[in-house]
Amino acid sequence: MTLTAKWRQWLPYLGIAVVVAYCLAPFYWMLVSSLRSTGDIFSTSLFPSRVSFENYRSVFSPGQGFTRALLNSLIVAGITTVMSLLLATFTAYAMARLEFRFKRLILTLIIATSMFPVVSIVVPLLKLFTDIGWINTYQSMIVPSMSFTLPLAVWNLTTFFRQMPDELEHAAMVDGCTRGQAFRKVIVPLAAPGIFTTAIITFIAAWNEFLIALSMTNKPSMQTATVAISKFSGATTYQTPFGSQMAAGVVVTIPLVVMVLLFQRRIVAGLTAGAAK
Repeated sequence: MTLTAKWRQWLPYLGIAVVVAYCLAPFYWMLVSSLRSTGDIFSTSLFPSRVSFENYRSVFSPGQGFTRALLNSLIVAGITTVMSLLLATFTAYAMARLEFRFKRLILTLIIATSMFPVVSIVVPLLKLFTDIGWINTYQSMIVPSMSFTLPLAVWNLTTFFRQMPDELEHAAMVDGCTRGQAFRKVIVPLAAPGIFTTAIITFIAAWNEFLIALSMTNKPSMQTATVAISKFSGATTYQTPFGSQMAAGVVVTIPLVVMVLLFQRRIVAGLTAGAAK
């Protein structure tokens, strides 16, 4: 094998390695910085000179209230995911199976709503939620979050349902099922990989949301993890707690990494479902 052929053989792997290193470099630096002591936080070495967990102790100190913020993020992201999936599953099935006028226009409008920046809806929603007494409540964060998770879920599931043959429902209906029973007993179980993948994507989007949670809450007990990190304070007024913020960033990222690692097979199955017939 010539030298040129060897280079061509290893070139794809080299490209993959470069992309992976580029994507993981910020997370690696965040982890390393979280393990540095306060005096070494501005060090540029690739490894901490002395591993220290003082930043993690600071994050979980009672005064920070970070544990409560993590629970708030879990509640908001979890309820947002469940409600988005419930509504999106029925909507996507109707868009994929039923024939009615303006169906393509309706689907386009659903997707178009997700293109509006979050800042454009925060101010009117803030006024509305203030009038109805929703400020500092979970619903003030869940309902706006669904404005961008629901269109995403509908789009993903519509594409997935379209790839499933119509004969599945017809066969179930021949055996005595109603259309609703065929959907519940046949289509939903077969669509589990796509629904699961959509749930992961929706949960990650809701977990990382910041602007809505920042605008709709002013009580520390109702803030989510992303908002709590932005409000960490240092030992003095002019000190920025970079180490604590890095440690909190690692803690917030861990649930997402664990979730993806545990369910990676289902995620891949959902992403590749319908790719080949």
